[in-house]
Amino acid sequence: MLHDLFPPGVQHALDLAGIFVFATSGALLAVRKNFDVFGIAVLALVTALGGGLFRDLVIGAVPPAAFGELSFFVTPLIAAAFVFFLHPEVQRINRAINVFDAAGLALFCVTGTTKAYEYGLGLTASAALGLATAVGGGVLRDVLVNEVPSLLRDREMYAVPATVGAAMVAVSIALDSLNAVTTALAIVTTFVLRLLAMRYHWRAPLAWNRRSSVAEEP
Repeated sequence: MLHDLFPPGVQHALDLAGIFVFATSGALLAVRKNFDVFGIAVLALVTALGGGLFRDLVIGAVPPAAFGELSFFVTPLIAAAFVFFLHPEVQRINRAINVFDAAGLALFCVTGTTKAYEYGLGLTASAALGLATAVGGGVLRDVLVNEVPSLLRDREMYAVPATVGAAMVAVSIALDSLNAVTTALAIVTTFVLRLLAMRYHWRAPLAWNRRSSVAEEP
């Protein structure tokens, strides 16, 4: 289905771009945690490939794309090396990294949903796996560094835009209207929502009648 919407070369380039940006964010966190070079590489790989690996194992797409395509495995290592040597410079362009990260989030939630549906899952399950594809690597990253996953504390709404994008794809499939236009619309909507959340510090609602100023439980 994806190959009917975008040329394979374009799809592959977009996947690699998303992987590189996610890997960069993981490697930067490893640097902030004072990990060694191996830790930086592992966190880059997990962040970039964890969501897609989980999706492929669930739907039975084995071997997973992360291991069947060498460029998918090498790209995070390149990002890790880039951060290892140039992390002060990379930190200075962190805002640009966040913009590209939003683009990767938008792309992966859409492609994850579409691929899950291609393998026979229902619309709801496909959308759920689309979300998992987009945020799964970040969850594994946070667990490895002993932090509460950002998915559970959705500051500046990270998971919500991905949920919206995955749901838009699922609705388009249900209406038999999934095409390049509706796919692009889902990607753009997710991307813009994520940028607006960063710009205006939007976050998902807390428990009813619980103020954001209340101290968090340890």
